[in-house]
Amino acid sequence: MAGLVTLVWRLLALGALALGFIGVVVPGLPTVPFLLLAAWCGGRGWPAMERWLLAHPRYGDTIRHWREHRAIPRKAKWAASAMMVLSATSVLVFPAPVAVRVILPAFLLCVAIWVWRRPDV
Repeated sequence: MAGLVTLVWRLLALGALALGFIGVVVPGLPTVPFLLLAAWCGGRGWPAMERWLLAHPRYGDTIRHWREHRAIPRKAKWAASAMMVLSATSVLVFPAPVAVRVILPAFLLCVAIWVWRRPDV
């Protein structure tokens, strides 16, 4: 049973890592949240992957800052906010159900408030 649990954690870590790498090249798909998830899953079933992510030259510091302080870099806050504004605007400009036009901008506003309340790196 322990082997199956480890396998599930590793598959989740690999899936999150794959989505994170896709996010590097696909605009609008976030990279760091998936890498945070991959490190978290790796810590439960694949310590070598967790260590690799924490030592990564580009993303390791961000993962460590999040773990230690729940901190988000200011540049990432601005990028996330810009993407949320773009998403909310596109929902208002293009055809969408009324519920989506109301709920999505309100949800994104809540997320933006949460993001900006996190400490800066």
